[in-house]
Amino acid sequence: MRKLIALILVAGIACDARAAHAAEQGPPVTVFAAASLTDAVTEVSAAFTHETGTAVKTSFAASSTLARQIEAGAPATVFFAADEAWMDYLQTRNLLAAGSRKDVLANQLVLVAPADSTAKVRISSGPALLQALGGARVATGDPDSVPVGKYAKAALISLGAWEQVQERLVRAEDVRSALAFVARGEAPFGIVYLTDAKIEKRVKLLDVFPQDAYPPIRYPIAMTAGAGAAGSRYIDFVTGPRAATIFQKYGFGLIGNGEEFR
Repeated sequence: MRKLIALILVAGIACDARAAHAAEQGPPVTVFAAASLTDAVTEVSAAFTHETGTAVKTSFAASSTLARQIEAGAPATVFFAADEAWMDYLQTRNLLAAGSRKDVLANQLVLVAPADSTAKVRISSGPALLQALGGARVATGDPDSVPVGKYAKAALISLGAWEQVQERLVRAEDVRSALAFVARGEAPFGIVYLTDAKIEKRVKLLDVFPQDAYPPIRYPIAMTAGAGAAGSRYIDFVTGPRAATIFQKYGFGLIGNGEEFR
């Protein structure tokens, strides 16, 4: 009986110690991040938890969807967007912590096809692109709201191909959905980010869009209004050397390190 009581007491002390440790680390950081950041931010967040002991909850979707969720009161600590416009959207509504916003990453726009496609495309001009695409459908994010779609529209307008392609667009809810359409062979072409093309083995990269054909692709990060110290620590980690190595592994450029693809 004494041994049983002793074991119960030891177990209780261990539970109390774990609870106290968890309390010291504070509540988890909730990160709302663009769909194109899924793999990289998942790994960065795991590294942050390993280093600090603070848990991270992540939610990935189109930046437009996440910004509207934050506007509606979703309990995000940090917003990591795929373009500046949706960060501006929250900033003008006073929903971001003052002074916390930073531009972190850069990316490139590319044309992809299913891995078994025989298509060969060089985006040297609008007419060359249109000839290569023929009458085929092209998957990308919805240009009315999704960042990758907005970049794609800008590039196609610049190349003089928008009028011919817009009616054939497969308007996906985010870039990963557009990538999936191509990977499954449901769309013969897709316009996505370079980093997405790198992680999906069922697609192949056909060509990179001219960098002067669309606005620079930048990923800003910021804390939401009222976020605590853990949010600040997370942003410091994301902009630090350990995270930089992870982001570079996935093909992102680092703003401030001469890797803005410009």
